[in-house]
Amino acid sequence: MPLERMNLSKRAQPSELPEWMDKPCSYEDFRACLVDLAKVNRITLAHRPTLQWLDRLIAVPGRGKPLHIVDVGCGGGDMLRAIAKWSKHRGIQVSLTGVDLNPYAARAAQEMNAGGIQWITGDAYSYTPPEGIDVILSSLFTHHLSDPEIERFIAWMEDTAHCGWFINDLHRMRIYVHIFQTLSKTAHWHRFVQHDGPVSIRRSFRTEDWRNLCKAAGVGLDAVQIRKRIPGRLCVGRLKT
Repeated sequence: MPLERMNLSKRAQPSELPEWMDKPCSYEDFRACLVDLAKVNRITLAHRPTLQWLDRLIAVPGRGKPLHIVDVGCGGGDMLRAIAKWSKHRGIQVSLTGVDLNPYAARAAQEMNAGGIQWITGDAYSYTPPEGIDVILSSLFTHHLSDPEIERFIAWMEDTAHCGWFINDLHRMRIYVHIFQTLSKTAHWHRFVQHDGPVSIRRSFRTEDWRNLCKAAGVGLDAVQIRKRIPGRLCVGRLKT
């Protein structure tokens, strides 16, 4: 059945609907995908929800100290590069770390002129810097995980991040499937991106999904903010005061 005709009322698990980038591929294909995904993020203003959440975080009294920010599933690092610019404009001192399981990610990020950011290849759960972690972020990462894996991820962020955490991911709506398919074909983005974009939306979230996942992870709904952001984002944030 064509993806656009599938039932979007329930989130597809990654095992049910795999993405091409989840499979082994060449470094050249991987890097080309990251380049085009960065274009998608610029066009769709994808960094804006995370940066606005960071604005709210630094407005909390006592948050003037340097912040150690970790981006899990950082890919080519375009989110962290945006945060580096944000911190410079705000006069906020930050230490930025990108963590990704794929060894191609750090190589690609370094080639994309991301000086001053630490890139780590490995499991985020094993990253335990002596100074701790103030903020944990992810962007377009959680839809790659199964529901039990997301619950574990939320619980880990809640236990680990001193100041808060923020998930920036996709909103599962049919209109965004059609918009992405039209845009990706018109822009001639990499074939992986054209295929994986609609799949990512099918594996993404609605508000009730996040309510259930946070509850299952042991995080009270009064502690999180779940917000729709146009175009096509659904974000979950937790500010610790």
